[in-house]
Amino acid sequence: MIRPEEAYKIGRIGRAHGVKGEVSFQFSDDVFDRTDADYLILEIDGILVPFFIEEYRFRNDSIALVKFCDIDTQQRASELTGCDVYFPRRLSDGTDGELTYAALVGFQMVDAATGQTVGTVASVDDTTANILFELTDGKLIPASEELVRGIDVRRQTIEVELPEGILDL
Repeated sequence: MIRPEEAYKIGRIGRAHGVKGEVSFQFSDDVFDRTDADYLILEIDGILVPFFIEEYRFRNDSIALVKFCDIDTQQRASELTGCDVYFPRRLSDGTDGELTYAALVGFQMVDAATGQTVGTVASVDDTTANILFELTDGKLIPASEELVRGIDVRRQTIEVELPEGILDL
């Protein structure tokens, strides 16, 4: 069984494409193309399930058409519509200094000054010039190099030095 902390979200399955079982896959991280991964993980009814990739091709820089093994009809492909797609952390190509923002989702944020847990990273908003960590409680923390003191991949923590009062906003 794949545990949630062993994977991170990289996208979502769209509609079926064609009649032979292909699906559109909108992704925020193309790690599946940069590494030697044989499978992607789909969340089905709250359970993380591996689906082996038969082939894929890019439509543009954020959408790929994917054919999974044993998904051979439009009807079977349609059943996957709307599923969140995850990638196994252990297969990620990043190291401590080269992690993608998507790989940090699920990490615990710890205040360097107090050692207290600030929250868990729920998502990363990189749609503007100022990238923000969104915590599960809705708080937003800037993902700036001045605030992030260290990232421990093994312990899945991000140590931050927070300005006075930022958590009260």
